Amino acid sequence: MKRQQMILAGSGIALLALIFFFAPVTKPVQAAAATTEHHEGDGHDHSHGEAAALSIEAILASSKQNLSPTQLEYVTRLENAVVRGDVKNQSVHTYHQLARFWKDSVKSFIPYAFYTGEAAKLENSEKNLNFAANLFLGNLQVQSNSALKAWMAGEAKTLFEKTLELNPANDSAKVGLGSCYFFGNLGAPMEGIAKIREVAERDSENMYAQFMLGVGGIMSGQLDKAAERFKTVMAKQPENAEAVLRLAEVYEMQHKNQEAIELYEKSKALINNPEFREAVDERIKSLK
Repeated sequence: MKRQQMILAGSGIALLALIFFFAPVTKPVQAAAATTEHHEGDGHDHSHGEAAALSIEAILASSKQNLSPTQLEYVTRLENAVVRGDVKNQSVHTYHQLARFWKDSVKSFIPYAFYTGEAAKLENSEKNLNFAANLFLGNLQVQSNSALKAWMAGEAKTLFEKTLELNPANDSAKVGLGSCYFFGNLGAPMEGIAKIREVAERDSENMYAQFMLGVGGIMSGQLDKAAERFKTVMAKQPENAEAVLRLAEVYEMQHKNQEAIELYEKSKALINNPEFREAVDERIKSLK
């Protein structure tokens, strides 16, 4: 099962997606993100650029509070490693080292995704930019802190846009970009839906676009339309766990409990994880 199929949102079992790779964002990081939430008239420039810079500085500082002295020394040394010579390639190498550290040694998602994204921007590779963008988009869907959500959506949007500069025909990036609008509250949600619908209308076989239109249907309250989108995906991809769970979520919202239970039961056969199955069993009990 691909990890992107495990990034769930909306249902009570959504946060289980993070069990498979990263620990949830810690309270110190949540608190740091909250400090970047400013209000009109408070003297701050509310442009996305400054908000993003302030947010990542606070997030990295808070993340470091959880490091051991040895780990902190290692990170600080890497952060100050690039001073002269081939700065670009050295920076790429350093960013990858920092990303691996935060991923493997600390299991902290935000710093890992940030440094992965910074490396991708310098490498200017369609593949790497798209990968980094999808890291943010996947975690964005289970993020509850509004400041972090806005920052992550902005990072994903920038990375998707750079991907499309290199390859305007990359439909996956177009769908991802559109998804940033309604997951991250970037402007009008329908602007994001329009970008995704453009892909779906041109290529009805694009199941990623069909799926995201289904998610957009949930968020806009168009549950019948959302259900049809997820059924379309499941017809083509019967083992797509996220489509199964999303349709179960729609049925639950429509009070079609028996249909929801059947799909939750199906999801247990698709995702081989004891914790996930336990959470699903609890969900099923609540619907009986």
